[in-house]
Amino acid sequence: MSLYTEYMEEIQTRKAELGLSPKPIDNAELLSEIIAQIKDTTNEHREDSLNFFIYNTLPGTTSAAGVKAQFLKEIILGEESVAEITADFAFELLSHMKGGPSIAALLDLALGEDAATASKAADVLKTQVFLYDADTTRLQDAFKAGNAVAKDILESYAKAEFFTKLPDVAEKIEVVTYIAGEGDISTDLLSPGHQAHSRADRELHGQCMITPEAQQEIVALQKQHPNAKVMLIAEKGTMGVGSSRMSGVNNVALWAGEQASPYVPFINIAPVVAGTNGIAPIFLTTVDVTGGIGLDLKNWVKKVDAEGNTVTDENGDPVLEEAYSVATGTVLTIDTKAKKLFNGEEELADISSAFTPQKVEFMKAGGSYAVVFGKKLQTLAAETLGVAAPAVYAPSKEISHEGQGLTAVEKIFNRNAVGVQSETPLHAGSNVRVKVNIVGSQDTTGPMTSQELEAMAASTISPLVDGAYQSGCHTASVWDKKAQANIPKLMAFMNKFGLITARDPKGVYHSMTDVIHKVLNDITVDDRAIIIGGDSHTRMSKGVAFGADSGTVALALATGESAMPIPESVKVTFKGNMAKHMDFRDVVHATQAQMLKQFGGENVFQGRIIEVHIGTLMADQAFTFTDWTAEMKAKASICISNNETLVKSIELAKSRIQIMINKGMENEAKTLQGLIDLADERIAGVQSGEQPALAPDDNAKYYAEVVVDLDEIVEPMIADPDVNNEDVSKRYTHDVIRPVSFYNDKPVDLGFVGSCMVHKGDMQIIAQMLRNLEKLNGSIEFKAPLVVAPPTYNIVDELKAEGDWDILAKYAGFQFDDEQPKTAARTKYDNILYLERPGCNLCMGNQEKAEPGDTVIATSTRLFQGRVVADTAEKKGESLLGSTPLVVLSTVLGRFPTIEEYTAAVEGIDLTAFTPAEEELTTKFGSEQAVPVKVVDA
Repeated sequence: MSLYTEYMEEIQTRKAELGLSPKPIDNAELLSEIIAQIKDTTNEHREDSLNFFIYNTLPGTTSAAGVKAQFLKEIILGEESVAEITADFAFELLSHMKGGPSIAALLDLALGEDAATASKAADVLKTQVFLYDADTTRLQDAFKAGNAVAKDILESYAKAEFFTKLPDVAEKIEVVTYIAGEGDISTDLLSPGHQAHSRADRELHGQCMITPEAQQEIVALQKQHPNAKVMLIAEKGTMGVGSSRMSGVNNVALWAGEQASPYVPFINIAPVVAGTNGIAPIFLTTVDVTGGIGLDLKNWVKKVDAEGNTVTDENGDPVLEEAYSVATGTVLTIDTKAKKLFNGEEELADISSAFTPQKVEFMKAGGSYAVVFGKKLQTLAAETLGVAAPAVYAPSKEISHEGQGLTAVEKIFNRNAVGVQSETPLHAGSNVRVKVNIVGSQDTTGPMTSQELEAMAASTISPLVDGAYQSGCHTASVWDKKAQANIPKLMAFMNKFGLITARDPKGVYHSMTDVIHKVLNDITVDDRAIIIGGDSHTRMSKGVAFGADSGTVALALATGESAMPIPESVKVTFKGNMAKHMDFRDVVHATQAQMLKQFGGENVFQGRIIEVHIGTLMADQAFTFTDWTAEMKAKASICISNNETLVKSIELAKSRIQIMINKGMENEAKTLQGLIDLADERIAGVQSGEQPALAPDDNAKYYAEVVVDLDEIVEPMIADPDVNNEDVSKRYTHDVIRPVSFYNDKPVDLGFVGSCMVHKGDMQIIAQMLRNLEKLNGSIEFKAPLVVAPPTYNIVDELKAEGDWDILAKYAGFQFDDEQPKTAARTKYDNILYLERPGCNLCMGNQEKAEPGDTVIATSTRLFQGRVVADTAEKKGESLLGSTPLVVLSTVLGRFPTIEEYTAAVEGIDLTAFTPAEEELTTKFGSEQAVPVKVVDA
């Protein structure tokens, strides 16, 4: 059977079973058959083949793109003749392929001997920005050899005509509102975790956005208002909280955006989204990738009394009142010049934050990638010609306050800044390009990152990146047909691209399904590093880490850079003493609760850096805090440790990197050994006193300062989704923190210890509790299932060597077996202990889930509706979050314990203790002050 016949069968199946269009073509062999049928003018499939070739072939560096570019070049040269594809049309098709083989073909033509053809090829090349070293080297060599066409192209690049000749953003943009939900809208609503396997198939994945009914309502609004864009809104909430999903924005763009190219199917751009409280930082970055618009509506405000005091409800929460209506179907106008939102002539809101000079450039260019590549290309061309590059793009925003010290994040940004003009250190609000040290890609967004790399024609990792890792943790629980189809292909691509990969495509080393954040925390060996990872929980306890969409991850991998503003910081310190029966997870939850209390319900963490002065807590334990900052809606978090603790954490990281080398995970570039060398260099700098542990200056300026009183934490604290709150907008937030006594005798249906929120100490706590309970009762009986998923294999190996795994295995009714992994997700649970494979497990919700309607107590991080547990018609599923000892005891009892039961159960157990720093973890202003690095654009 030919590949074309198989493709036609797939088309019929997709249409009959799913109602979908033909899948876009990325396979060279299939496209070669299609081209053969195009050449055969009598072939019965010729018309369909033409359409597939022109309209349904993926561009970039796919193997199909290479075949398409070559055939178009042959048509232009007259070596092949296709009546329906003239030479001019062939040039147009090449112009929409954006990079890789198409650039190579255009350069062949532009630097060829036929002057007319060379001129046309040059005109197309002048519109392109996705050029890499091999491409620009050809142009530079031709220019040096006296080629006039090469000079003409470089002169155009130096003027950035690929940008300046684009049409400006429309002055007036009409939108029609669609309220996608009340309260915070998570990216899970726009791109559900359990549909992660289909993200790379954009049309198929688009079917899962919100609901089919919502999709049809959006379509109906578009028909009613053909001149307006549908604007998706989070009413009384923030749009796009939680996971970093390019797929979420892709889905919104698919239903409410505009097609990027008529010749590239299902790739849409420029959606408009909004929220009463704006857009979550990670999601807003993703909107920028597509050249979209994200609005902070502020259409609900706090009600105040006659004296100006905030009115609160019976729960102490601020009462909100509507400033203006955005009810579904309301037609509004975005004035991009005035930067205002109007309803007719009535001004509703200032939306200037959505139309900064940089964001307008993203909109004009069709996305942030084109701007990043365009700036680099302009600089290179100007340097090659020996001319000054004209100021085309908005200058980087550089803010410096004389006499003001630097926060920790300001020091990191100054250290890694690229192309900064300022002679003085930069402060928050500055917008700069920075070098990215560590990059992480995870396995459910990885296929999209691969697509993004192909689309931007990247073929190898940037040499600027110190280390990069492709995980296998999000699909670790079940080795089902979907995982078997996607993961080996992903690992092969990333391995070839230059990443360290969890699975070896050649089968040399054992698969490692360790949770991505744990691995990134280990391979980050410098507290001054910048980390970009394809998951919102990319929150390291060394350096500053930003969760990112698959596209931003791709850009960081390809260029080794990222552009972003320096965020404001909130300083968190601690006082008092931590009770022995409390776990550090309780401190984490109490931080959020005390912060909200201190600031009258305002979440001062949202969109900012949390600078937590952790002192002597090792990186593994401190990670519990930084990980949770994603749920605090913070942009990122930084741990301030003392010198001794930092050195110990880096030494631990070194040992784990060495284990990866011993497993056989090292690549040809010796990336892992390079990280060990960097670790040794950092340790030497700390120990010599020349480069002490990262700390803010003593006169740094913060947006706010939060002091957490450990004496107030007297019982376990729980994050509650509050699923039955009468105010829908307050369900499934992470701001409802309650003590365990609130849940007296509440039944528990399932417990989960795992995901990135736990470390080796948590596994040891389980073992100690089992020993205690065994000693007290003679045996242990679980009245609710307990699912345990260690975050890493290293932890499992260490527990086995130290003996703690034995007690876990003794009471386990199920234990993972890598030789025979599960091939189907569990749908029912017995009242036993399940020892699952290292990885995300229930937290991810794409494979394993609790039974619908269950009340789950978990160490996880997610409160999204339906993520860990789905609803039933009778009862909403609840995923309450707490500490490891609380989870274990609740499953033994089958209910939440009383504080007396809990205290007795943890007696004598070494919980994750914490002691506040005894000294100020700051640097005297001027003594350890970072200055901007002058890096010439490559």
